[in-house]
Amino acid sequence: MKYQIMVKMLLMLLARRKVTAGEIASRYEISVRTVYRYMEELAVAGVPVDVIRGRYGGITIADTFRLPSGYLTKDEYSAAINALTAMSSQINDDAVSSALEKLKQQAKTESADRSVSGNIIVDGGTWGDTKNFSEKMHVCERAVEESRCLDIDYISRSGEHSRRIIDPHVLIFKQNVWYVYAFCHTKQDWRTFKIGRIKSARYTGKTFEKKRISREEIPLNFKYRSDELTDLKLEIDRERLPDAEEWIGIDNIEPRGDKFVAEVSVPDDDGLVSKILGFAGGIRVLAPSSLRERVIAAAKKVIDTV
Repeated sequence: MKYQIMVKMLLMLLARRKVTAGEIASRYEISVRTVYRYMEELAVAGVPVDVIRGRYGGITIADTFRLPSGYLTKDEYSAAINALTAMSSQINDDAVSSALEKLKQQAKTESADRSVSGNIIVDGGTWGDTKNFSEKMHVCERAVEESRCLDIDYISRSGEHSRRIIDPHVLIFKQNVWYVYAFCHTKQDWRTFKIGRIKSARYTGKTFEKKRISREEIPLNFKYRSDELTDLKLEIDRERLPDAEEWIGIDNIEPRGDKFVAEVSVPDDDGLVSKILGFAGGIRVLAPSSLRERVIAAAKKVIDTV
């Protein structure tokens, strides 16, 4: 009985995205305390549920959350949609209409793992991603398009976990990474968030007045200053040539005997040494010598820790 109620609570949240503990307790004839205990168990199981305090609060679920792929078969989706369609034609119930819309959307996304826009297919997720990234993209894209505020759980590169209320203005794709540029109410300033580092997101129900953003205002270093670049000379093995071409471009590489040499100016940031080490010895730094020494030191550190 307990798990049946928990599943029903989950489906109720998926249909409405926010309900009160009192509503759930009344519908399933359990105590409010039991409702919160069941919600804690759902959270432990990985369902992004949250409790918002205050007059307009309630129990919420992230808008990025969907039922796992294969949760229902194609026939089961069809049967559920048909049943809800018949029900909605007889009664005027917002919850039924919302559930019907959610099921239709879920059925659509079951057959596609990528975001599609016109003639462009975007798959920005990581290997093994079970459409989580696509859902985040969908929520962020809709928030930008409709000027809807988002409540996000964000994990920074250093591992710091924070909750932010943001006004998403622009989606940015740079060096195979998706970002959202937004005004952060928590920090009262403009911030750039990696979509891949958003753990969950939900619409707050509020909208904002969108500001016109110019390219120059976004701090993603689209154009690096000369003092932020380093003139790099690399020797590349033939078997690593395809990877090197994708990194620095085929126009910057030329054959030299049985090797290939690249001369290019790149940002000398924290990721440069890691990038070179990622070629597993297939790339050697010819210049500058200071960078070569940093790569050698980092390689030795890796060896010492293995």
